[in-house]
Amino acid sequence: MTKFEPSRLNRIGDWMKRYVDERKYAGSSLLIKHNGQEVFFNAYGKRSIEHNLPFQRDTLVRIYSMTKPVTTVAVMMLAERGLFHLDAQLSEFLPEFSDMQALVPGAMSTDQTEKAPTPTLHQLLTHTSGFSYPFNPGILPELMDAQDMVFKPDQGLLADRVYDLAALPLAFQPGSRWEYSVGIDVVGRVIEVVSGKSLDKFLAQEVLEPLGMHETDFTVPTGAGDRFASLYTPLEGNAMALNSAQTGTETLRLVDHAGRSPFEKTTTFSGGGGLVGTIDDYSRFAEMLRNRGQGNGHRLLSPKTVEYMLINHLPGDIASMGPQSFAEQPMEGTGFGLGGAIVTNPGRVRVPGSLGDFSWGGMASTFFWIDRVNNMTSVFFTQLSPSSSYPSRAELKALVLGAMIE
Repeated sequence: MTKFEPSRLNRIGDWMKRYVDERKYAGSSLLIKHNGQEVFFNAYGKRSIEHNLPFQRDTLVRIYSMTKPVTTVAVMMLAERGLFHLDAQLSEFLPEFSDMQALVPGAMSTDQTEKAPTPTLHQLLTHTSGFSYPFNPGILPELMDAQDMVFKPDQGLLADRVYDLAALPLAFQPGSRWEYSVGIDVVGRVIEVVSGKSLDKFLAQEVLEPLGMHETDFTVPTGAGDRFASLYTPLEGNAMALNSAQTGTETLRLVDHAGRSPFEKTTTFSGGGGLVGTIDDYSRFAEMLRNRGQGNGHRLLSPKTVEYMLINHLPGDIASMGPQSFAEQPMEGTGFGLGGAIVTNPGRVRVPGSLGDFSWGGMASTFFWIDRVNNMTSVFFTQLSPSSSYPSRAELKALVLGAMIE
């Protein structure tokens, strides 16, 4: 029977302290649950260096791409109702995507294109659609960067941003490669069209409120005040501009903070990266997936649907599909399900773990994973962009697995 050794768990607190002492992170928190019961929580450091405020359990953070699994659960809830199937083409919901073009292999400019089929919902959910992100390498990301096509919280209606995206070519023929992308933002727009509700309202009514995630939203909750953590970067310039990133002399340069953040007046509901919330809220979401669709007395999805989400949907691992994109975790030995990564070979990942571990993270270095073999969920919060700055996820997973004894 799996259990945790307290002295080994205490190593995690030492590790968190070291990251703060070395000015890698301003502060962080970690929550581990085993068989649904809390076995470890620790918070250390500052949520705001400039105001000398501690990183605490009720600290609100930008979870960025950890929004993607939440949006994926929402779209699967609609699929369970028979409103569409995952092989449906995007143009069935958004006609602006009816006539698609993709860059030809080796294209040197964005006008070197060929006709392409419209991506399917499944391709959007698995990052094989041909969409991209501005921070990826390549000429399409350069064009997206020039148009600021990243679905920031202050960029207006989601419908308008998705419509603008439809005017751009795809980076490759759908299904031929894996590339991290804004596809889940587009899925968020599909949810709006199918449900007849804005994405913020649909998520609130169908996912967040049933799970008791009362402090998770696209906008910092009213009255939260200075509980909203500051965001830092070790880079000069834009903390998201990875292609031109240069390490600065200040490892914790302030990027965004309470009182002046676009997340306090959100207009763009980004299903790919827009949610703000607390660690206990996200732990409830992770526990719902571990419990095969049920949480807080509510069933969001059937066990069969969750099992389907948490298996590899790629023909091999991500590395075998020629990715050129930014990656928040290893691509070797890692496949992709719906909403997150799946460990297909722990040895190739080079981090201890269980076969079938499901995980994902966010650009501000947040991370969560579900170990169904050992009935465990772990959620890690901090606020440093980009998430590739330090190998904290691999180190943390080794620490947690190292505290597990039988």
